Formats: sequence, structure tokens, C-alpha cells
Amino acid sequence: MKANKTWKKVLGVGLAVMLSATALAACGSSKTQDGASSSGKAAATSTVAKIKERGKYVVGVKYDLNLFGLKDPATGNVEGFDIDIAKAIAKKILGDENKIELKEVTSKTRIPMLKNGEIDSIIATMTITEERKKEVDFSDVYFMAGQSFLVKKDSTIKGLEDFTKGKKVVTAKGSTSAKNIRENAPEAEVLEFENYAEAFTALKAGQGDALTTDNALLYGMAKQDPNFRVVEGTFTEEPYGIALPKGDAEFVALVNDLLKEMKQNGEYDKLYEKWIGEKPKN
Repeated sequence: MKANKTWKKVLGVGLAVMLSATALAACGSSKTQDGASSSGKAAATSTVAKIKERGKYVVGVKYDLNLFGLKDPATGNVEGFDIDIAKAIAKKILGDENKIELKEVTSKTRIPMLKNGEIDSIIATMTITEERKKEVDFSDVYFMAGQSFLVKKDSTIKGLEDFTKGKKVVTAKGSTSAKNIRENAPEAEVLEFENYAEAFTALKAGQGDALTTDNALLYGMAKQDPNFRVVEGTFTEEPYGIALPKGDAEFVALVNDLLKEMKQNGEYDKLYEKWIGEKPKN
């Protein structure tokens, strides 16, 4: 009888150990290949769901780039090509392009703001690069630009070859433009400012011989001040993409579907011509 009780106790302990092992195995099997648990993924609500729950699409845009995102100091309105693309996304998700909140970003602040959840996406003349893909996901290309220079109308600068020792170039912090000019004109001195508005002010004040960024942005600056001109030709290709939270495949698919729809129904061409002044070349 005593031996029988002892045996039952052993069986009970063994059963408890087996149940514990099963529970641990279940927890282990819920992990994905990259080590993230399925329960953790379930807790992370998709961006589209968050937007619908909030009833508002929050997007990071530039406030200082004519034609793409420029704030009117008199009205407080921000307008441009990027803004209209953002409105189209708001309409796609919420059925109303006005259910949108624009937050100012710079080349330096935009990725941190997306990663910490301050904004749902970035639509701010952001070039798609392999380095940036490590931190964010991108939509398909929504605008193709190329880097060039803005100079005074009487400047003798004709291209990249003129940026020899002693020449000064101004641009924005954290931009691909700063990296590109250093690689392509290593003898030139590069001065970086918080944004392109400050860089343009510096150029006007004579702090540099040229301002460099994508030609699409430079045309907007030249339109603001006819004393400056855009140097013909480009020395890079700058494919702009909409930056989205890393790993949110649903949001990427939705945005890409929208861009495809806009190009098929002619809406994209209308926006392009409205802001750039000509139809897209491809």
C-alpha cells in the first residue's frame, strides 16, 4: 500500500514535469524565424488599423520645399505634390482626404519620428536607399528626381566638374545630397543646415557658391527667387519612396495599390503636371 502511494506520487511529479515541458515547447513554437513571438506580433496592431481606429492619418512632410511641401505663413496651409499624395492615402483608408494631420519633418528627424510612432508614414522627397531600408520599408517609386545645383544667375558653374578646392556647397543635414556631393566632389567644402530653407537663405547670403539637392526641389527654389537658376543636367538618380513602418506588409501593399491605381486612372499625371508643370516622362 505504501509502495503504491509512492508510485502514484512519482507519476504525479512526472506528469507535472511533462505538462511544464509541453507549455514551454508551445511557447517556443510560437516564435517566428526572426525570433519574434506570435503573441508579440498580435499585440502590435497594424498601421492601417491604428489609422482607422484614430480616424486620422498622421504623416510626416516637409514644410520648406516649394512644389512638394511648403507652408504658407499667411494661411498656415501646407501644399505641394507630397501633400496631395498624402491626401490620396487618407481618402483610400478613411474615405476622406481631409482626415489627415501633417507633421513637419526634416531629413534628420523623419526616420526617428516614424520609428517612435509619432507619424504613420513619411512623404517628404525621401530617396530610397539600401541603408534606409534597414530601418524602414518603402513603397514603390512615386517620383524620380536627380541631384543638381542651384546657383546665382550670373554664376559660371556649369556642373559637377566646377566644384574644385575652395568651392563651397550648402545643403541639408541628414540628406543623401550631402553624402553624394562629398563622394562626387571631394575637394569642395560642404556646409550643412537644418533644412533647405536655411540652406537657401545661406546661399542668398553668399555663404556658398551653390546649393545642391534634387533638381525637382531646386526648380521650386528658383521659382521663389528668379535671381537663381538650376544648373542643367543631374549627376545622380533619386527615386522617391513613401517610408512606412518596418515589417508592415499590409500598409506597403495598400500604398502600392493606390499608386498603381493613380497612374492607371490618370490622377497621378494630373498631380504631376499641377506641381511640376509638365507631364511625367515615363
